[in-house]
Amino acid sequence: MTPAPAAAASAPTPTPTVLDLTRLTRRYGTLTAVDDVSLRLPAGARHAVIGPNGAGKTTLLDLIAGTDRPDRGTIALDGTDITRTPTAGRSRLGIARSFQQPSVIAELSVLDNVVLAGWPHHPRRRGAWRSPSRYRLHTESAGRHLETVGLADLAHRPASTLSHGQRRMLDLAAALAGNPRLLLLDEPAAGLTDGDIGRLLGILGGLPASVAVILVEHHVEVVAQLASTVTVLAAGKVLVTGPTPEVLAHPEVRDAYHGTGSAAGPDAAPGQGTGTAGPSATEAASGTEARG
Repeated sequence: MTPAPAAAASAPTPTPTVLDLTRLTRRYGTLTAVDDVSLRLPAGARHAVIGPNGAGKTTLLDLIAGTDRPDRGTIALDGTDITRTPTAGRSRLGIARSFQQPSVIAELSVLDNVVLAGWPHHPRRRGAWRSPSRYRLHTESAGRHLETVGLADLAHRPASTLSHGQRRMLDLAAALAGNPRLLLLDEPAAGLTDGDIGRLLGILGGLPASVAVILVEHHVEVVAQLASTVTVLAAGKVLVTGPTPEVLAHPEVRDAYHGTGSAAGPDAAPGQGTGTAGPSATEAASGTEARG
């Protein structure tokens, strides 16, 4: 009898893709802010987007969050095209965001800021502000997020009384209130003290593995500690995408990141890729600037 062939080793299950950007382009008149950007983000990824001022980083987050629309290209979440889905719809699908300037409602308490942010995502949200029992469900959830960011003791203070660092933490708690699958962070460490940055690193480092993060940040130490992969943008184009240590260590990328390159010539437009940035990385960094 011929022996049965040994069972083939099972291939590892591929990590599902949570976000797929395909050739995104956004123009403002003659200015191209985001230029043919493609990016695939696996579930649970920790991905940083860096580049000089005007590289198009914030515009890219705007396109993903739905506060702006691309002129060309597609955005898919979990394999579903959401390119034309409004911001509120994307939020309900699991996309949350923090902003360069903390977005808090000064007249509300710290707790109610988080309650309001989480309200659209709660299964028992209808009439929550009028029903004490339902409001309590929201406040319990919001309180847990405040505990996470270290603001639980300030829950009943007006948000207007918070320091800049505390407002940043409140903005993060509000973003987490919707239990996102994809968290977009726009310079979360800007203006923070060393102590606040350490607290931020602890919070973001403790996020569940199920939450994918796109981080736009100028603090290299924050990028190095949080991100496993990095995309470098300059003049709206992708210069390089790769593992964080390799990308941050490359001298051409460092020049582009700090915007110290020489003037770009007409043939200096960089291409997209996943390898090491070539000479055009430095040249393109000082070309026509885009938003972000």
